[in-house]
Amino acid sequence: MPKRTRFTTWRPLATVVVAVLMAAFLTPAVAHGAPRESRPVYSYTNAVREAVWVDTGLDGDGDGKTDRVAADIVRPREPARQHRKIPVIMDASPYYSCCGRGNESQKKTYDANGHVVQMPLFYDNYFVPRGYASVGVDLAGTNRSDGCVDVGGRSDIQSAKAVIDWLNGRAKAYTTRTGSVRAKADWTNGRTGMIGKSWDATIANGVAATGVKGLRTIVPISGISSWYDYYFQQGADLYDSGPDWLSDYVDSPDARARCAAVQQRIADGAPRTGDRTPFWTERDYVKDAAKVRASVFLVHGMQDLNVRTKHVGQWWDALARHGVERKIWLSQTGHVDPFDYRRGAWVDTLHRWFDHELLGYDNGVDREPMADIERHPDQWVTSKVWPPRGTATTTLRPAPGAQNGVGTLGLTSGTGTETFTDDPSNSETDWAAHIDTPTSDKAGFVTRPLTHDLRLSGSSKVTITATPTTATAHLSAVLVDLGPDTIRDYADAAEGITTLTDRSCWGASTPGDSACFKNTAAKTADVDHTVFSRGWADLGTYASPGKGVPLTPGKAYTITVDLAATDHVVPAGHRLALIVAGTDKDLIDPPADKPTLTLDLSRTSARVPLLGGTPAFARATSGTASASPPVTRPSGVGDPSGAQRIP
Repeated sequence: MPKRTRFTTWRPLATVVVAVLMAAFLTPAVAHGAPRESRPVYSYTNAVREAVWVDTGLDGDGDGKTDRVAADIVRPREPARQHRKIPVIMDASPYYSCCGRGNESQKKTYDANGHVVQMPLFYDNYFVPRGYASVGVDLAGTNRSDGCVDVGGRSDIQSAKAVIDWLNGRAKAYTTRTGSVRAKADWTNGRTGMIGKSWDATIANGVAATGVKGLRTIVPISGISSWYDYYFQQGADLYDSGPDWLSDYVDSPDARARCAAVQQRIADGAPRTGDRTPFWTERDYVKDAAKVRASVFLVHGMQDLNVRTKHVGQWWDALARHGVERKIWLSQTGHVDPFDYRRGAWVDTLHRWFDHELLGYDNGVDREPMADIERHPDQWVTSKVWPPRGTATTTLRPAPGAQNGVGTLGLTSGTGTETFTDDPSNSETDWAAHIDTPTSDKAGFVTRPLTHDLRLSGSSKVTITATPTTATAHLSAVLVDLGPDTIRDYADAAEGITTLTDRSCWGASTPGDSACFKNTAAKTADVDHTVFSRGWADLGTYASPGKGVPLTPGKAYTITVDLAATDHVVPAGHRLALIVAGTDKDLIDPPADKPTLTLDLSRTSARVPLLGGTPAFARATSGTASASPPVTRPSGVGDPSGAQRIP
């Protein structure tokens, strides 16, 4: 199938004509001419609620029978009576029984016949009356499904892909978990859009990377694009646990009893060495971006310290290289659903997106700006394309300053060295708060106050040449905006939102499934500096990002550290800083040793994506600007949480 080009490209006229004709048959919303919006004309109260068990073709739990995964369906009753077939919005998740979905941790509930009563989130309440089916899939090993959780591997992905195959007549499903009565998907046209947050979003990425026919679009919210990069970055441990813990966390009780062998295979395949193994290769969706047929509407918090924005940058760039139709929202939040930080605009945009991608409506959403970016709490800007045209990689170079460890950042190569000692008790917030003070735990490099705004859009890289004193060493590199601002408090437990007591309603309700959800507001923090991009590496992976080796003390090594994708404006009067240090407390684990590292400044640099490129940086750092007012107690957000995270 030919690739669709970038999101702003017009579709061929023949495609548009077919889409309009199809849309006319798919919904009664047309009065005069082609419809532009699906309307809530169907009864939610009388909707069909049913469950099917789809045969995945796998025997993950080794019981001699192929696994069946449960798919709960809510669909309008009227279209089938009118001989109309409808599209599907699917959320495949491991969380429907163990943990819940959304800000209110909703779980599936069932009636006496085993039919779903409450489907979590608003998707069914809002879209079923508008002529869509809502399908919630229990991943293998969770809730009412057979098999075992394998954390993003073949079983997880096949759990959802098999359902899409069934919706398109290519797989078998049954009316019960163990019975032989077949279930037919004769009510759907097979066009499917996948949506979900975190692990659910990850499954959408993984299924899209199979190229399965029938999957027309995905909307991954805070999703993983490569599971290795969830647990490690360039060999540095991001968590003190592995995917075997996560599998056990979401397994259903009966799955725990039968999946010990799978648990052991996960543990064996993902050792805590930080080395890339075949286990991680199987769970790398970026390498298969060329197979993606679906459009992608990607949503992520730029301060997400759970599923970190490295996942955004590498996935977005890979999709772009292969001409995948795409759109993006980037918020100031952490790991938060847009329903809980931009609710009205989100529901409206999602509605138009699904109408366009699944019903073929020419509603103009494909001609709108590609990117929405939250610049300040609840203040959004757009970019026609992202990163914006005119963005160019600019090489910034550190140089010594008047004090040890307090250097400068500019376009001219520096000479000499800077030295710091890894202190695992300090974090990026500690380093930034003491950027103008010599401290033993970091080396900081700062521009002069800017005379013009600088916008960084995309992913940065920092090349570091360092000589360690020990056989192991970890490195952190962060970019900091030095100056006062009000931002979302992403380090708070709620990661940038406050949940209120009043509710707003988004769709139709039944006694067992309310469409009314607690409202939220931005939780903000007044700060004097903002860390806006970060990256980490084990220096032992200098020769290969997938294989660490012991270091020779006293020998210099060069490594390039990938920094997370972002879109941030450093305003005039503020300063831009690069900090290089060791362990970033609660964001990476410390190495086995406590090294002192000496940086060779002549062989250390940062390559950053600047709007306007090198000329823009030169202009912004020339002349004299008024610096931000000095503060007696530099303040930022709190330290990142060290609590166990789950995607």
